[in-house]
Amino acid sequence: MDVGGRRRRGVRLTAAALVALLALAGCGSDAGDNADSGPAAAPAERDRGGDAADQAGGAAEPGAGKAEPGAGAGAPDLRVDQRSIIYTGTMRVQVENVDDAARSAIATVTAAGGFVGGDQRRSADADARAELELRVPAAKFHGVVEELAKLGRQQRREIRTEDVTEQMVDLDARITTQRARVESARRLLAKATSISDLVSLENELSRREADLASLEAKKERLADLTSLSTITVSLVGPDASTADEEAEVGFMVGLKGGWKVFLTSMTVLLTVLGAVLPWLLAIGVPLTVLLVVLRRRRRTSPPPAMPGGPAAPLPTGPPPVPAARSGP
Repeated sequence: MDVGGRRRRGVRLTAAALVALLALAGCGSDAGDNADSGPAAAPAERDRGGDAADQAGGAAEPGAGKAEPGAGAGAPDLRVDQRSIIYTGTMRVQVENVDDAARSAIATVTAAGGFVGGDQRRSADADARAELELRVPAAKFHGVVEELAKLGRQQRREIRTEDVTEQMVDLDARITTQRARVESARRLLAKATSISDLVSLENELSRREADLASLEAKKERLADLTSLSTITVSLVGPDASTADEEAEVGFMVGLKGGWKVFLTSMTVLLTVLGAVLPWLLAIGVPLTVLLVVLRRRRRTSPPPAMPGGPAAPLPTGPPPVPAARSGP
């Protein structure tokens, strides 16, 4: 019994060892197959991807450069602090001295990292005025606006914002696609074998490069507007009107307008009269004197004599009446 039991246990152990060896061999062969197929498959996938990209670039139509926003490597970050926003503001501040306030405003903008885009001033004592166009970084826009409001008494403020995030994302996608189309046209141009193909591909490449340059210029313009905000501030003297002129209607408004038109017309008339008066004095007066002298001579000159003798006296009495005829 002991010998038979030992034999059976030995057979079982041998069978278990064989099964374990077979399992290990199978796992090793699978791993080897996967390891061998990985490097070989990667170049094939790359080749297929490159061919597909070349075909897409070569077959793309001129107007097919627009891609959906968010396509590509990943969706864009559209959080509030990552959005592209254009800030523009207009202000009107009444100050005691316009020139001093303008210098303070320019110093504030320069300290914030901005610059002056335009400066127009009118000096008229207390009614002086300065129009400043200031460009400041978008991150410091609101702080600069508050500093400018402290220069005097703020009369008006208007802040406008424009969200151009979608336009920026769309331009990025279109620029990426257009660059791929330009590279595809360059590769095709390098492979051209005939003069006609060469000319056609050069024209197509020039057109695609021009479209790419236009898209990049639009993106640079939007980037400039989003990175540097614009503030237009009007600095006025103490005697300037505190409110903007508004459109009014009514009898008094019409009367004021008519009176202004009348004064303007009289000014024009007097100006013309002043320009003509020297000519009237130099030419008109002598001509008038000459006409008066000629009229007087005509009145005092005797009537002309008739030919053949003295002129017969004119009858002064009534005309003779014919005698009546008597009957037979």
